[in-house]
Amino acid sequence: MKHIFKNLFLAFLIFLCLSAIFSLFNTPKKTNSWISLGQLVEQINQEKVEKIIIRGDHLEVRLKNGEIKNAQKEPELALTESLKNYGLSSEKLRKIEIEVKEEGNFLFWLGAVLPFLLPSLFVLLLFWFMFKGAQKGQMQAFSFIRSKARLITPTNQKERVTFKDVAGLKEAKEELKEIIDFLKNPQKFINIGARIPKGVLLMGPPGTGKTLLARAVAGEAKVPFFNISGSEFIELFVGVGASRVRDLFRVAKKSAPCIVFIDEIDAIGRQRGFGFGGGHEEREQTLNQILVEMDGFEPNTNVIVMAATNRPDVLDPALLRPGRFDRRIILDEPDIKDREEILKIHTRNKKLAKNVDLREIAERTPGFSGADLANLVNEAALLAARRDKKEIEQTEFRDSIEKVLLGPERKSRILSKKEKEIAAYHEAGHALVNVVLPHTDPVHKISIISRGKAAGYTLKLPVEDKHFRTKSEFLDELAVLLGGYTAEEIVFKDITTGAANDLNYASHLARKLVTQYGMSKKIGPVVFGERGRLLWGQDVIAEKRYSEKIAAEIDEEVLRLIKEAHREARRIILQKRDLLDKIAQRLIKKETIERKEFERLVKQGLGDKIAKKKK
Repeated sequence: MKHIFKNLFLAFLIFLCLSAIFSLFNTPKKTNSWISLGQLVEQINQEKVEKIIIRGDHLEVRLKNGEIKNAQKEPELALTESLKNYGLSSEKLRKIEIEVKEEGNFLFWLGAVLPFLLPSLFVLLLFWFMFKGAQKGQMQAFSFIRSKARLITPTNQKERVTFKDVAGLKEAKEELKEIIDFLKNPQKFINIGARIPKGVLLMGPPGTGKTLLARAVAGEAKVPFFNISGSEFIELFVGVGASRVRDLFRVAKKSAPCIVFIDEIDAIGRQRGFGFGGGHEEREQTLNQILVEMDGFEPNTNVIVMAATNRPDVLDPALLRPGRFDRRIILDEPDIKDREEILKIHTRNKKLAKNVDLREIAERTPGFSGADLANLVNEAALLAARRDKKEIEQTEFRDSIEKVLLGPERKSRILSKKEKEIAAYHEAGHALVNVVLPHTDPVHKISIISRGKAAGYTLKLPVEDKHFRTKSEFLDELAVLLGGYTAEEIVFKDITTGAANDLNYASHLARKLVTQYGMSKKIGPVVFGERGRLLWGQDVIAEKRYSEKIAAEIDEEVLRLIKEAHREARRIILQKRDLLDKIAQRLIKKETIERKEFERLVKQGLGDKIAKKKK
């Protein structure tokens, strides 16, 4: 419909242009005045006429004073006869010059034909535009069922990615080297009778580099790379997804050896049997076609199907059976060494100051994925540009870490004097309990400058990456979470809503200790509240599979852990009240305390503990 209106508008514009041209040729010139034959005879008798030019029936009369008049002679008579009929004598007629000129054939025929030609031309143009629009619509309808996969050729150096561009993921790279070797030299595997995996499933949290790794495999093997998202198969009309799958694999077989990469395959690969439409549901038809295509590969077909997902638990079992996605590679979040290598890659084209220490940035970013680190580097560059710096310094990286973790500074959120004091004691309570307890991470920064939704924050980061957490660490973490609440309670003899988020997280953590981690002596090593599943694999609230008696015991254990943590935090704050006041007053004065300054503050009473944690 949009193209039809566009074509009609263009045809209307062309019609206006042609009408303007026609009007230009047919509009009589109004620069010269017209006179009748009688007036012409009168002018000749008065000897005012110098010359008459005859063009057909048109007369151009030039007077002696330089004026030019127009007249029209009688069509069937000669000019002389017409003038004599009006009483002009032969003597007067001989005194003027008469010139006869041929009328232009082009203008004559243009004036005769143009009134008939313009409407016909307009109708022809209108039909032509309508036919062209219909033909374009047919081509679009034909291309509608074609695959939308984007192709990256081996010769495209701009978009080519290799393993040098992917930091970390050593185990995943080792697994994929076998695929690369097969794509480069398939005959070696065929001769020995080996069957290379048809499908490779990359599994891992968001941002860990699944898509980048798949592109790197194609770059290393120097083969075409077809990239498409799972959601791009699905359209409004049933059958389009299956048609696109067929078209994708048809093109891929012609380009073999190659790699077909389906990103976010869980969009179409979720477990079947939950759709309201049964087998006629569009997503299930698309999945069925993928299963058929992967089964239909000949043993020696050099097409490797790679897919990525961060929800492998919702995939249909038929996708994961041997013969389809039988090679599964897990991508973990990078450790400290890998984070440093990722930072080096993302800072290649950045202007860094000499004081930038990427190792320190890697230490401060535990749990960051590759995408998080890329965002961190970009935020640091933006911050340096905003501060009118020509290089990115360590300060920009530190500020960017806090921005990514907690949100931007809210300088417009100004606390009153009383609120500032409450926030200072709250954060000082967290920091003090954290530094006293043995199984906690060191404090890197304390601040009462608002970031995101928080009025203040205590930033503590681990010295090294951790893959396991102990019960002692969790119990100390509960006490630290209640440190701010307890400090408000002791200092102001009242509590505020500032501890709501801490209490929420502490309650959630205590319940997980009891119901999921088996860290309660009374309940024992039993897991309660297994997750159920609803349509399309969505998670629902924990399903209750235990009696009311057990539920009461769980609530009692959760309450006991919270109360013990509260007592521990209260004991520490009462014993170190002077140190709490010292930290809080420094916060009120400076608003921010860095790690070194905080260690100097608590060195007198807790020097040994600080030295122990630094190790």
